[in-house]
Order: sequence, then C-alpha cells, then structure tokens
Amino acid sequence: MTNSKLRSYRGITPKLGENVYIDNSSVVIGDITIADDVSIWPLVVVRGDVNSISIGRCSNVQDGSVLHVTRKTERNPDGFPLVIGEQVTIGHKVMLHGCTLGNRILVGMGAIVMDGAVVGDDIIIGAGSLVAPNKVLDAGYLYVGNPATKKRPLTEDELHFLKATNANYVRLKDEYLLEQN
Repeated sequence: MTNSKLRSYRGITPKLGENVYIDNSSVVIGDITIADDVSIWPLVVVRGDVNSISIGRCSNVQDGSVLHVTRKTERNPDGFPLVIGEQVTIGHKVMLHGCTLGNRILVGMGAIVMDGAVVGDDIIIGAGSLVAPNKVLDAGYLYVGNPATKKRPLTEDELHFLKATNANYVRLKDEYLLEQN
C-alpha cells in the first residue's frame, strides 16, 4: 500500500468502510476491518498481526490507545481476536487486548481490558480501570477500579451521554475529513 499508516502483514491488508478517518501518526496493521464512520486519532496502534480486529460503525479510538490480539495456539485454537461493537468510545491511552466489546460503550482514559473479557452493551468503564482476563461485564452498568467491579446501573443521563459523546466524535471526524479534501 502507498499509505504508511495502513500496513499489510503476511499479505493481509486492513479493510476500511466509508468515511473513515485515521490520523497520519497512527498505524493500522494486518487483519483489520473498520466499519463506516470510524475515527482513529493520533498515535493509536491497531495491530492485527496474529489475529483479527474489527471496529464497528461510528466508533472512535482516541489518542495514544493500543489495540492488539492474542495468537491462535493449540491450547486456545481461536486465540483472542479483538471485537469492538458500534458506537464505542475508546478514551485516551486505553489498552484493549483480545477482548469483545458490545455497543454504546465508553472505555475511560487509561483503562485496560484484557484477553477474553466480554463487555456487554451500554456500559461505562471508568478511567484507569482494569478489566481482568475472561471477566464478563453485564450490560447497563458503570464499572470502576482495579480490578473493575460493578458500581451501579447507568442513569438515563449516562445512557444519553454515551450516544451524545459518540455523535460528537462522528461530527469531529467529519470535520477532519473535510480539512483533508
């Protein structure tokens, strides 16, 4: 590929949907599928070298985040791919490793979500929280701490905030795309 931010690995090239913004300082490598209206902000690494990564429609990955996967092995034939649902906001300096995230989630700044963790829909993971390997987070709650624990159900205002924050990033992404043209 001619674009240095998008790199093939072992002949597999990232696949991009429509209206995707990837900052020039970010790197997207290998078996990656990015849906429509996704934004990848400065200094993000999305590395699908030993397994696949998919990022759902209208999601955003903010500055300095690292997204990676776990290799397929004899003990773990599927490995741990990284699956991110729709309308997910991944805060600054987040690390996601071989986990599954549902829809309408906010992963707070500096949070870590580990291999095999499954995060349901409509969830806020507090800044700096650690979601342990194979942990399952029930839909509709705030999780905080190290290790992350269920704090309380989300309020109606927080549920609205999840959608509003995501919509703001889609709008910002569109502004950046206009600047490029």
